[in-house]
Amino acid sequence: MCSEFPVDIYSTEQVRELDRLAIEEHGIGGYDLMQRAGHACFQSLLEAWPQTRRIRVYCGAGNNGGDGYVIARLAVEAGLAVEVIPVGDAQAVKGDARQAREDWLPYDTGQVQDQVDVIVDAIFGTGLSRPPAGKWLQCIEEINQANAAVLSVDIPSGLDSDTGMPKGENAAVVFADRTLTFIGMKQGLLTGKAGDYSGVLLFDSLGLPDSLYRRVMPVAERLHESLLLAYLPSRLPSAHKGNHGHALLIGGAPGMQGAIHMAAEACARTGAGLTTMVSHDGGTCRPEIMTCASSDHARLSHVFERANVIAIGPGLGLEQQAKTLLAQSLQQHKRMVVDADGLWLLSDSGKYRGNWVLTPHPGEAACLLRTSTQQIQQDRFAAVRDIQRKYGGVCVLKGFGSLIYDGESMSVCTAGNPGMGTGGMGDVLTGVIAGLLAQGLKPYDAARLGTYIHARAADLAAASFGERGLLATDLYPYIRMLVNPGKEFSGRAVLAT
Repeated sequence: MCSEFPVDIYSTEQVRELDRLAIEEHGIGGYDLMQRAGHACFQSLLEAWPQTRRIRVYCGAGNNGGDGYVIARLAVEAGLAVEVIPVGDAQAVKGDARQAREDWLPYDTGQVQDQVDVIVDAIFGTGLSRPPAGKWLQCIEEINQANAAVLSVDIPSGLDSDTGMPKGENAAVVFADRTLTFIGMKQGLLTGKAGDYSGVLLFDSLGLPDSLYRRVMPVAERLHESLLLAYLPSRLPSAHKGNHGHALLIGGAPGMQGAIHMAAEACARTGAGLTTMVSHDGGTCRPEIMTCASSDHARLSHVFERANVIAIGPGLGLEQQAKTLLAQSLQQHKRMVVDADGLWLLSDSGKYRGNWVLTPHPGEAACLLRTSTQQIQQDRFAAVRDIQRKYGGVCVLKGFGSLIYDGESMSVCTAGNPGMGTGGMGDVLTGVIAGLLAQGLKPYDAARLGTYIHARAADLAAASFGERGLLATDLYPYIRMLVNPGKEFSGRAVLAT
């Protein structure tokens, strides 16, 4: 049975250390761990595809292949027809994997099956150091072309377990329907392109004791529901708007007013006591939101003074007016959120601050680091660290497995869905984070909680109506529900918007 999906996230090297501690200090044999992994995978296979009668197992020469041999033996014992394809030199298999292979051999009938129900990918584990080639590449291509469900053992073969990207440009990776990973949740399975390859991701600790995990400090934390209760307590009966902050949101150049409108409403729906929006024309999106035209310098000076948080960027533009607004915002020395066009302008400023939140998507991150989007995606963990090191504060690197980093702590958001790939989603996130900052949350807490609320709201919206056609403004009622944890939610609220 699979373990609960963990909060702690580890690098590949840290998982190897957990494995070493289990064997050397807790007396758990390596072959025992291999049998546990094989058993967990076989149970997962039957759970996902209970009608399975024929399977094919591709076994590499390392411990991942050893897990595959255990799965094959268990399948035969359960009455399934099994074909094992050794990948590489089977005679060179060593250690625990060799024992697993020898235990399998008495069951090997040598049968070849034209068609199977499930393929088990046990070719490469976390030790892959170069792009698959030769026989290994051929087997990955065979798996991807087969008309069968695919279960990957620990990680889809060909995927880098630290970055979530193929091991080399255009390198082959197994497309799995289901991936069961062991011992520690690998960071690469939660970001990059891992979601394209891993299918349904599951975790099993293989029964390792909790005390072992206290010996290795995880590299990151997965965002989860309990954060809502931790940072969004019920308000006092005597609370008033002045207790919940005043957020100033700046953007909305000609033709792009919608961006700042979405950010401002998201800020208000997140619970800011007062929200003021600065745009080119000073128009309003809701009567509850105060407005200011960017050309009204006297009023702009007044709202700068009153606000306790500034968010700038959505629809800001890149003209001189935008540069002036960014410069004025930076002069306030107040907590900030910088997004979209604000990030492009910021890349030319050389500014470094400790009290802002930067929210780049990969393209904007590439601009901030003077590199390419491809380089950002090749190692998102390195990229978010580099941005924070260069600009300070907190960086939210958006995308699959959004990363939040403040120079010390890292969080990963596993909520969200492909429906979020549409205009305005980033603007709504800017507003949510600004609203949380206005209510007094520290920048790192506002960034990670805001990222989670935004992504979770999108999941709830998609669950109601589907991913395709999801609009950024569809998130508002779900955002409001999430910032009021424990409240019942009626679908009528969605239909009323």
